[in-house]
Amino acid sequence: MFDYLIIGSGFAGSVIAERIANKLNKKILIIEKRNHIGGNCYDFKDESGIIVHKYGPHLFHTDYKDVWDYLSNFTEWEIYHHKVLAFIDGKKVPIPFNFNTLHKIFPSELAKRLENKLLENYQYNSKVPILELKKSSDKDLKFLADYIYEKIFANYTAKQWGMKPEEIDSEVTARVPVFIGKDDRYFNDKYQGVPKYGYTKLFEKMLNNKNIKIMLNTDFREVIKVDLDSKKIYFFNQEFKGKLIFTGMIDEFFDYKFGRLPYRSLDLQFNVIEKEYFQEAAVVNYPNNYDFTRITEFKHIHLTNTEKTIILKEYPKAYNPETDIPYYPIFTKENQESYSKYKDLANNFGNVIFLGRLAEYRYYDMDDVVKKALEVFEEKVR
Repeated sequence: MFDYLIIGSGFAGSVIAERIANKLNKKILIIEKRNHIGGNCYDFKDESGIIVHKYGPHLFHTDYKDVWDYLSNFTEWEIYHHKVLAFIDGKKVPIPFNFNTLHKIFPSELAKRLENKLLENYQYNSKVPILELKKSSDKDLKFLADYIYEKIFANYTAKQWGMKPEEIDSEVTARVPVFIGKDDRYFNDKYQGVPKYGYTKLFEKMLNNKNIKIMLNTDFREVIKVDLDSKKIYFFNQEFKGKLIFTGMIDEFFDYKFGRLPYRSLDLQFNVIEKEYFQEAAVVNYPNNYDFTRITEFKHIHLTNTEKTIILKEYPKAYNPETDIPYYPIFTKENQESYSKYKDLANNFGNVIFLGRLAEYRYYDMDDVVKKALEVFEEKVR
């Protein structure tokens, strides 16, 4: 019945399903473990009309015009520039740390001196990873680096990842830079926004094709068997001759042959607040002082005329395979070596494509995974 089986309906699975259905006119079955499509981007309207991101805030931003144009086929956009505050020493200040943050935290004379030192050593409107700034030999910049590291970076990283920043791959630590300028936006990409009617509506339109069937509430292992010896795939006990596109955890696909790959998870606590607004920005980070890392208020993202609001507190935690969602692969040298064993094994399966954050054991922004899915379609499917 089906030419392609796709495991997972997040951006990776949905984009490649849409391309196969519309460009190749082939039949696809998407197998989804949850009771909804969209993966971690799934959102819904609560009874008061507020669009809530069930798995934490997702703000779309990209410099890829082709990705923006592609997704624009399935949604209108609300232009949205994300701004984040951090609660530091009793004040809420803009992050990434920039010149505005400098002047909110330090006395004006010191702030100006630090600003001039940054401009002497780095290009205006550039981003400097905090661990790079810490290597500076200038005593003022070293003071600033140590302050930012201690007040913003170290404790937040310890909560988020359960380890010190130095133990994490630079791909992660570079995501929290010092911005040499006065731009308070969290992202500086050319295209920024959120789907006007939410991400779920985007996915529904993307997957609305007679060639695409969707099986929800189904663990792929209930209907698919992987024979590691013969490299064959069985679907409902029949050998599947088509192509399988897998976007789940690569270690799970291979039945944890080399052990489980580590992940971090989140305990998400939502609260309805009986007031118009709870905080000044969509997201306020709490690097110190509290067990949670940040509070999101969704009305700042999707403007809604209502007298109540909904907030989300995020409590990072170790991943429990029995109860938790694997949100973040943990980037260490040891974990990458474990993943490479699975990747070598995956290369022997000619009719299986491993695509996405969990299948490739790496952190993807939304635009990056859309870009990768479009590329994989052109290079390995079409």
